[in-house]
Amino acid sequence: MGKSILRLTIVTVCAVSGYFLASHITAIKNYPWAAWFGLAFGVVFACIALAIEDQIKKVPLKVIIGSTVGLCIGLLVARLIGGSFKVLESPTLKVSIYLILSAFFGYVGLVLGGMKVEELKIPSISGLFSRSHAKKSFEREKILDTSVIIDGRIADICEAGFLEGVLVVPEFVIAELQRIADSADHLKKARGRRGLDVLKRLKDALKMSVTIDETDFPDQPDVDSKLLALARERHAKLVTNDLNLTKVARLRGIDILNINQLANALRQVVLSGETLKLRVMKEGREYGQGVAFLEDGTMVVVNGGRSYIGRDVEVTVTQILQTHAGRLIFATLSKK
Repeated sequence: MGKSILRLTIVTVCAVSGYFLASHITAIKNYPWAAWFGLAFGVVFACIALAIEDQIKKVPLKVIIGSTVGLCIGLLVARLIGGSFKVLESPTLKVSIYLILSAFFGYVGLVLGGMKVEELKIPSISGLFSRSHAKKSFEREKILDTSVIIDGRIADICEAGFLEGVLVVPEFVIAELQRIADSADHLKKARGRRGLDVLKRLKDALKMSVTIDETDFPDQPDVDSKLLALARERHAKLVTNDLNLTKVARLRGIDILNINQLANALRQVVLSGETLKLRVMKEGREYGQGVAFLEDGTMVVVNGGRSYIGRDVEVTVTQILQTHAGRLIFATLSKK
């Protein structure tokens, strides 16, 4: 909303300025259409400026700097070459030659500067100040996708202080959460409402800096593609727990924070032969087996533990298996 008001203000200012400027130009001010022509020219000028702004914000800063330097060099070369034509007597001819040289060398410098700057391997602007501003590295924006909001663990991670800075929630993600919350399916409706509650908790209870981004990408076919485009445009990290989105983002050079990978990294380290004290919660599939759980939820199958259900026992780890669903630990009752 604020961006729309700002754009409307720019168009209005340019239109009014064009109206009054045309009214004071001696050559045309006596014509009745002059002021309205100036107003129309101001509107067109503002629209062109806004269109250029939409396009240029997608261009990396390094390319903009390279193009600007190339343009300046091109104009300097045009001026130096144009100096050799000062001997000409016709002012019109001299101005025409200078304009042609400026257009040609300026364009060549602009294009080559933007293309060749990549070959210089210049570090990014953020990298130049990484040492002096290392403490502010957390300020890089993090874009939240739909899955990680519905998951809910992002709020606990922020509350624990492991994720700081500005959290960006795209408008199209909120729209998707709203569609899920309005679904006729009871489970989907519950998931969508939980996602909206998580956003409210982040913004209100945890006092996180949450920004709603209204940028949309109509040319992108789905939400995941829009998320990747937004992350590239804002040079932000993408927070998700979607494995496929994680793989695609890394292929495109976009930084990813995957909540599931964080959870796996924080799992308790258990070694074969280690002794643990656990509470047997239920019986296992095989005869005499009991089932216990580590604090991170990892299942521990205790041979001979069936008769100890509801009691704390010491067990010795005998085997650790890594399955597609996670870790599975086998243990036996420790000898007393």
